[in-house]
Formats: sequence, structure tokens, C-alpha cells
Amino acid sequence: MDVEAAEVFFSLLALVAGAGALVLCGARLAARTSPAAARVVTAVDDAALWLAFLVAATCTGGSLYFSEVAHFAPCHMCWYQRICMYSSTIVLLVAAIRRDRAVRWYVGPLAGVGALVSTYHYVIEWKPSLEGGACGTGPSCADVWFRELGFVTLAFMALCGFVAILVLVVQRPPSPAAARPPSPLITDLETP
Repeated sequence: MDVEAAEVFFSLLALVAGAGALVLCGARLAARTSPAAARVVTAVDDAALWLAFLVAATCTGGSLYFSEVAHFAPCHMCWYQRICMYSSTIVLLVAAIRRDRAVRWYVGPLAGVGALVSTYHYVIEWKPSLEGGACGTGPSCADVWFRELGFVTLAFMALCGFVAILVLVVQRPPSPAAARPPSPLITDLETP
């Protein structure tokens, strides 16, 4: 795959992830009144950990492609985003294998910080005067390697990935009664 095709491919994936996150948020809001929305939410929530892992792994793969194959030198903000995304990929894989919905307490903060850094980075790409020397030496955080569709940059793609991960993992936990059968000890105590 050549670099231009990769730029288009990963840009479209980022837009799908971002749009999917918005649709899922809307479906969760409508789930109380719409049976169709409730079915969508249930279907996505059943696969949420694997989907979140897939998003993180794709972001990680894209990041590595652009730096190692396309030779786009990452700036300081890119490295901060990578720290959040790469570690999220590993944690989400383990959580998906173990079906651990409590991963939101670990990945939620990572994705939240990553989303904040990505947002700041994206703003700097449009308004380089706001950089204020925060990036120090090396490539400038205001440098833009490409802008697909006029607005999709590497920072925007990372932001879409972080938002999708947040929406997938940070949700209402299932009710304790529905999540596991009653304990035999409690049942024994309740019988006269």
C-alpha cells in the first residue's frame, strides 16, 4: 500500500470510528424509548471490548505505519498520544479475553487523556501560534503531514480513535443482579 492510499484508508477508518461513536451515543440515549435502538445498543455492548481493542489496534498499526513506513517523524504530542493508545491496545486485549468490563477504570483515563492531547494537537495544527514552545526540539507539533478531505489529520484520527474507545468502554455497568447468579451463601441465609 502506498502512502497516499494509506492516508485515505486510515482517514476513512477514523471517520467511521468517530461516526460510530456518535451513533452509539445517540442509540444509548434513544434506547429507553426505542426498541430498535435498544437492540443496537445491546448488540454493540456485547462486543464492546473486542471493538474497542480493534479500534486501538488499528490506531496503533496506523501510527506505526506512518512513522516506520511513511517516515513521518512523530512530534512530542504524537508521542503522548502513542503512550495512551499503545498501552490501551494491550490492556483492551487482556480485558476482551477476560471479558472484564471493569477495564473502563483503566482505559477510560488513558483514552480521556489521549483525547485531550489529540484535541490540543489538532487545534495547534490549525492555529500554530497557540503552540507556545510546548513541543520543544524535534518536529513541530504544528506540522501537518497531510489533510485528507480538508480536515482529517493524524491528530484528528487519534482523536476519533480515543473517542470511539471511550464510548465503547465507558458505559453503565450491567446491574449486579443481571450480571451474575445469586450466591449460594446468600440463598442459604435467606431460607428459613
